[in-house]
Amino acid sequence: MDRQSIIGFVLIGIILMAWLYLNTPEPEQKKPDPVTVQDSNAVKSPDSIQTVSPKVAEPAPGITAVTESNSFFPQITENEIFTVETDVFIIEFNKKGGAFHRVFLKKFNNWFAAGKDDNLPYYKKFVQLIPQTKAGNFDIQFITRSGLLVNTANAQFSTSVNQANVSIAAGDSLLITFTAKNDSLGSEIVKSFLIRGSSYDIGMQLSLNNLGKVIANNRYDIVWQNGIRAVEDNSVDEANYSNASMYYGDEQVIVNNSSINDTEERDVRGLVDWVAVRNKYFSVILSPDNPAKVEGAFIKGRAKALPGAGIEEIYDFGLKMPFNEENKVNESFLVYIGPVDYDNMKHLGRNLTEIVDFGSFFGLKFIVRPIAEYLLMPLFSFLYSIISNYGLVIIIFSLIIKIALNPLTKASYLSMKKIQLLQPKMNEVKEKFKNEPEKQQKEMMALYSTYGVNPASGCLPMLLQMPIFIALWGVFQTSLDLRQQPFIGWITDLSKPDVVVHLPFALPLLGIQSISGLAILMGITTFISQKMTTKDPQQKALVYIMPVFLTLLFMSFPSGLNLYYFCFNLFSIAQQYLIYNKQVVDLQPIPPDKRKKGFMQRMMEKAETTAKSQQQQGQKKRK
Repeated sequence: MDRQSIIGFVLIGIILMAWLYLNTPEPEQKKPDPVTVQDSNAVKSPDSIQTVSPKVAEPAPGITAVTESNSFFPQITENEIFTVETDVFIIEFNKKGGAFHRVFLKKFNNWFAAGKDDNLPYYKKFVQLIPQTKAGNFDIQFITRSGLLVNTANAQFSTSVNQANVSIAAGDSLLITFTAKNDSLGSEIVKSFLIRGSSYDIGMQLSLNNLGKVIANNRYDIVWQNGIRAVEDNSVDEANYSNASMYYGDEQVIVNNSSINDTEERDVRGLVDWVAVRNKYFSVILSPDNPAKVEGAFIKGRAKALPGAGIEEIYDFGLKMPFNEENKVNESFLVYIGPVDYDNMKHLGRNLTEIVDFGSFFGLKFIVRPIAEYLLMPLFSFLYSIISNYGLVIIIFSLIIKIALNPLTKASYLSMKKIQLLQPKMNEVKEKFKNEPEKQQKEMMALYSTYGVNPASGCLPMLLQMPIFIALWGVFQTSLDLRQQPFIGWITDLSKPDVVVHLPFALPLLGIQSISGLAILMGITTFISQKMTTKDPQQKALVYIMPVFLTLLFMSFPSGLNLYYFCFNLFSIAQQYLIYNKQVVDLQPIPPDKRKKGFMQRMMEKAETTAKSQQQQGQKKRK
């Protein structure tokens, strides 16, 4: 959850607490003893990324210096590319480094290519995830016994593919082998990739041959440097969801660094199920087939400022692999390069669904995530299987959620209506005992008990709904399904704000530079709803403050999320109208033998009893 949204939810909570405070009588007060004295619309720059050396094993005992080696394997300065195309990929492999040069995702367009001519060349049209400047991916790195640091990023690899372009049909697969050799030692590293015709997951085999007397410290690393490319037009928004993580000790460990020119890292030892780097919608994952053969992992993040108040976050990760002076080592891994899609992650297993971020709120992930994962997202997917327009799906979705929450919201509205009906009697009590605050509070509590009204009951249902609303926020904020999905009119992308006006300046403190039409509509419906339910003069300010605050907060939110809340508000207004104007609420005194004391009344009585007890004990001590 980004900083702006956290502040927003905190302020919403403060407003709710203020609402509860204004509706709750003041507790009996004991007289004190006398005393003597970032532009959210900035576009991320191209792959101008500063290289940061990954963490490597420490030198072996007796080695005092580590020197980067460019001679252990033959080096290559020019790229030597061949292309493999599947149903989902166009992959450019590079003999330099023996790995991916560029990976294009055929089902996802670049932000600037959305809705444009389908005849655009693939390198302009499709999302591409591999950074091109000084990038390294799945490079093998180790220290030799003579103190040389060896990294295969620029090593020359031979390959089993002798064609410039290869196509793989759905259901077929292709094994691509890269080999780097040190002829003088007879050592070699072999990397093999099993590419499937219609899948984002790739099998990777790694063989280290005749390196038993070369590698020091019984360890080598598999490293990924410089993260993945930023592919959305809003750099700040994308950075909010970018991170590196690993699954270690049965939980996800995340590095999410947004501090400019600072570095954050985690280094662990033990079983690691996977390491990954992601941006808002896409991810690269490396997962060992046998986690027991992993010594540990590291993840590192750093951030840099971009022109126009933008930000870029860059992440590295690596697996630390044990090496026992064997002359032949074979390990296998799963590589995933593609969308952060829940169904894909669930199909692959390995606890990869943890990469899908449904949001959290002050440590309440254990509540919010199950609601999103097992209730909201399946419902959303089911509706889309019937209605093939995500805008209509969101409208129907908001209606279903409104119906599901009806018992809570109905109880809240009925409680508010009872308090409105009781308001004249409450005003009489306040006027009668305006100079006797203690007496006023007791009479007010007696009034509530007589008519069976709990002033806090209207706020409690709203608080109970908060986990659901936060889970909805997480689902809509990061839903890949909404990316580049239009609805109607000016709403051309449900994953982005529906901008109707661009301001020539940014609003002070808020940083808002564009006006969202749905945010304004959501604010208007919030005002109408507040106006219908709030009759207490003490709460008059909240009727205006809450809608304005929410409108400003939602200006930068995705239009899909704003569409949901706008529709939810419309349905709430209809429900409020029926309850306040059509449903009869008979406010009659409850017989004395059936009256129940409210929570506040019980607390005040307990406080009064405690005060009397302390007073009696004080009198006994003075005697």
